[in-house]
Amino acid sequence: MTVVVDQALCIGCGICVDACSEVFAFNAEGKAEVLKETCESCTLEEIADQCPVNAIEVSE
Repeated sequence: MTVVVDQALCIGCGICVDACSEVFAFNAEGKAEVLKETCESCTLEEIADQCPVNAIEVSE
């Protein structure tokens, strides 16, 4: 699975970081970045769907 945050689209709202800090964190610019591409406790597709600017892409 591949998880990518489009830095040009990310507004730093923090929904993904709040939903799964195991996978997402804020970088120095205050935008989300991917720490790792798997999570045992959450569904990354659902988190991507919550992004208000569609900056998260999850693919197989």
